[in-house]
This record gives sequence, C-alpha cells and structure tokens, in this order.
Amino acid sequence: MKMPSTNFNLLLLMTADLGRNLLKLVLFIAVIASAIAVVLSAHHNRQLSIAHEQLIQEKDFLDVEWRHLVIEQSALTEHNRIEQLVSEKLNMRRPGPEDEVLVRGKPNGS
Repeated sequence: MKMPSTNFNLLLLMTADLGRNLLKLVLFIAVIASAIAVVLSAHHNRQLSIAHEQLIQEKDFLDVEWRHLVIEQSALTEHNRIEQLVSEKLNMRRPGPEDEVLVRGKPNGS
C-alpha cells in the first residue's frame, strides 16, 4: 500500500491562509497597535501629571518666599527705621528753618 504524498509546501500554505484571513490579520495588528498607543498615552499622561504637581509645589514655595520678602522689604523701608539709622550712623538731622536757604532764579524775560 502506498501512502498519499503529504509534501506540503509550508510557505504556500501560509500565504494561502493569510490571503483568506487578511482582514482578520489587519484587524489584529490594528488592535495591538491601538493597545500599545493607549499604554504609551497613559504613561505620558502620568508623567505630565507628576511634572504638573511638582510645578505647583514649586509655585507655592516661591509664593511663600515672595510674601516673606515683601514683609521684609516693608520692615526695612519703614520711615521710622530709616530716620533712626540716619541719625545714629550718619549723624544726620532734619534741617530747621534757620538752615533753609531760598534760591531764586532769574526771570526768563530779561
């Protein structure tokens, strides 16, 4: 008894099978690509959320520092403090009426 020839060409079988199921293969590849895109998009979104939170924390820190600097500036520029420093360190005083001199300019018409 002679066995039937089972000499299959694998490449021909694969191409024939792909030809019959080409739409299924394309849809499978599209689903895989879509899933990878969703994963990458979610990862990118998480990275942006982390960066956003860090920037908000830095903004809050800088806001607090700015408020402290404004308070310090107002304390350093108080009029009483400046007058006290000027009188103590530079021996300056407010001029009296006897120290004031009135200077008159020439009239423009002459």
